[in-house]
Amino acid sequence: MKKINSARVLPLAALTLGISGVTLLGQTTSSTPQAVAPYQLSVFAKAPAGLSAPDSVAVRGDHVFVGYGDGHAPDGSDGLSSQVVEYEMNGNLIHIYTVLGHNDGIKVDPTTNLVWAMQNEDSNPNLVIINPETQVQTTYTFGPTPHGGGYDDIVFKGCEVYLSASNPLNNPNNGPAIVTAQISGSMVIVQPALAGESSAIDVLTDQTIQLNLLDPDSMTLDPLGNLVLDSQGDQELIIVSNPGTAAQQALRLPLTYQTSGGPMPVETDDTAFVTSSQGFLLFADKGLNTVYSLSRNAFMPGAAYTAADGGPFVGALNMTTGVVTPVVTGLKGPGGMVFVDTSGVKSEPKNICRSLVRDVR
Repeated sequence: MKKINSARVLPLAALTLGISGVTLLGQTTSSTPQAVAPYQLSVFAKAPAGLSAPDSVAVRGDHVFVGYGDGHAPDGSDGLSSQVVEYEMNGNLIHIYTVLGHNDGIKVDPTTNLVWAMQNEDSNPNLVIINPETQVQTTYTFGPTPHGGGYDDIVFKGCEVYLSASNPLNNPNNGPAIVTAQISGSMVIVQPALAGESSAIDVLTDQTIQLNLLDPDSMTLDPLGNLVLDSQGDQELIIVSNPGTAAQQALRLPLTYQTSGGPMPVETDDTAFVTSSQGFLLFADKGLNTVYSLSRNAFMPGAAYTAADGGPFVGALNMTTGVVTPVVTGLKGPGGMVFVDTSGVKSEPKNICRSLVRDVR
């Protein structure tokens, strides 16, 4: 969930849309955002006055939390603060939380319903845990990071918390790409979970390869409970099954999109998986300072969508081939994304952790 980098944003010139069979010529980042039928695009919220670069999006019940990076230094070196804005589901603003540093990842702990906000993805990271009921914020710090960079995104799986270890210092990346995190006092204690040079099976060739994850970034869970890590600059997803066990395995899925000149590798940011036929996608565009809602009459449960900031577009992602098919074009910097399930069906909680902040006592 990085800030927009104009040096790596490519225009959608002569982009072929596989959904409709229509070739769009001359599509540029200055175009008006538009969705391919049967998708419908609407504005969820514009950036509040004085804020910019919305990125991470998280949902807590009928409230939405959006992090605004405001273009600040991703290592926190400018000493500036970012904002986490709480909205109602209709887009009405409820509260603005100020966090020191450049906000990047936001997730809701499903056990406690507390909101975790991660700052400074390049180095000097800190974590702020927000209680939306009391609006109390608690800040936690990290020791020296084992990979030399910062932390970007957060995933809760059972009683474990996973962080993506972003901006590694070394190439090849001999540090961790994913770590587990626990809180002790005012510190976050991390342990390696996936090495940057792990072996993996390439999904397209079915061959075992050695990874070199130079840009671990956004992370989520797929419908089977696997960790899905976006190594953004490497233009690939890493799917980790059975993390933290002897059966842990990593798959590598290279990402491409189709142009009139053939398939091209593409950088992506957040990926979201559909959990119900009823719902909609929320995604943020850093360049347009807007959070959008993407809907249709029915989504396919289990389908994947991703914010291709290297396009830039939002697309449907084929998890077998790695091909991203655009469904929203005319964007500038799509990033944070989440699927909002409106079916009203709630799953039974599993592996409930007793500690309010997953302490290591």
